[in-house]
Amino acid sequence: MTTAWHFYEPAQGHGLAHDPLNAIVAPRPIGWIGSVSASGVRNLAPYSFFNLLAYRPPLLGFSSQGWKDSVDNIAATGVFTWNLATRDLAEAMNASAAVAGPEVDEFALAGLEVAGGRMVDAPRVAAAPVSFECRLTQLIRLETKEGEPIDQWLVIGEAVGIHIDAAMIEDGVYQTTRARPILRGGGPSDYFEPGAPFHMRRPG
Repeated sequence: MTTAWHFYEPAQGHGLAHDPLNAIVAPRPIGWIGSVSASGVRNLAPYSFFNLLAYRPPLLGFSSQGWKDSVDNIAATGVFTWNLATRDLAEAMNASAAVAGPEVDEFALAGLEVAGGRMVDAPRVAAAPVSFECRLTQLIRLETKEGEPIDQWLVIGEAVGIHIDAAMIEDGVYQTTRARPILRGGGPSDYFEPGAPFHMRRPG
């Protein structure tokens, strides 16, 4: 049984060398979001706060700290893509995280080939083994417990088209680790690749 604890109130600061919050809730899937501005400039950016939210319809969401280009583009066009970040694409994914102006095409910056959508007019990462084409369903400004708005924006989209490399499917089952997905950890530079999967059946 643990006898020593580090306790902190987030409003008062964590008192450590690095905020532990995103290291505790980890590893997390990466929201690698493709969008295009109203004037036609492509954007690609990875988001740490991302996940699948519902099966039917398939809803996924990412949260942006600040009204960034991705949020602005999606608010204007109503569409975006999610692209699976893999070990083979890790360096390109990292390059797309560079701070750049709205006139910069991060697909070109990261040296990535672009694929178009079938259902939505938003760019996809051609090399990604999985991509979702999404339509915006909700854009929510987050609030504190007192109801005060903060500069954090939750974007939720419905996947209306899903591209899967057929090599990732075996006997009708998608093979999660075959694509070598990477996951965000904590700290300033921690990423993980699932390497020791195990299996359990859910009760019932």
